[in-house]
Amino acid sequence: MSNKLCKILLILAIIFVVIAIPTFWLLYHPTNNKLEVTFLDVNQGDAILIKTPSGQNILIDGGPDNIVLRKLKNSLPWWDKKIDLMILTHPHDDHVTGLIDVIKHYKVKRIAYTGAIHTAPNYLRWLELVKNKNIALIIIDRPQKIEFSNDCWLDVLYPTKNFLKKHVEKLNNTSIVAMLNYNQTRFLFMGDAEIEVETELLNNNIDLSANVLKIGHHGSNNSNSADFLRAVQPEIAVIQVGKNNTFGHPNRRVLKKLERLGTKIFRTDLNGTVQVISDGMNIYVK
Repeated sequence: MSNKLCKILLILAIIFVVIAIPTFWLLYHPTNNKLEVTFLDVNQGDAILIKTPSGQNILIDGGPDNIVLRKLKNSLPWWDKKIDLMILTHPHDDHVTGLIDVIKHYKVKRIAYTGAIHTAPNYLRWLELVKNKNIALIIIDRPQKIEFSNDCWLDVLYPTKNFLKKHVEKLNNTSIVAMLNYNQTRFLFMGDAEIEVETELLNNNIDLSANVLKIGHHGSNNSNSADFLRAVQPEIAVIQVGKNNTFGHPNRRVLKKLERLGTKIFRTDLNGTVQVISDGMNIYVK
């Protein structure tokens, strides 16, 4: 067999593999118009991957280090290196640090954040990288709607004020709070928002009811008031928290409040990565 023929066969084999692997993935991992929300176990931090029925990838926060890359690798096929929307709820290390490596390894199309001032090195590194990559920015300074399709969208509920280039004493209370809607199902993401933000949302008479609640601030008792949890009435609560953390998260009083509501509790320190799937009418944990 000539060298030329060998090269042609090798090229054809590579083309076949490149086409075949994604095809087999789609056959064995069909979307079936389902929404997948994966609460990644990144130890003491938040990172949430949303895969919409229309095929978009949304990443909310990135956790405290580059472990998020391994978790994304487990959740996305190797050829899917795009993040359609990255959301930084607020600039604390346990939310922003992992996003640095995500930007280095994935094509990020848009970023939503508040622009609140924070001088921590990891946040400044992230800002510099975003600038260098020339990624399109959405400044969240008011409630707004971000559409992914006709039946799947994100309602940003908070902040209700502009934090851009402003010093804020409690950065937790600059957290982006958002409700993900897919037909009749709803997921509420709280970032690290504390009771002051919860009270503002309650006072604004917003419908906070949700099938799934990402518990605020890793289950801290500075968040998750009884009134707020009653307003949400979640079927499922997910707490993103590290094993044997030094903060005492999640707080036992918060767990008791959820138990009284009959909410099913999932914790990344006990359950690992938690994936919740919606068909638009029903939800289930995979």
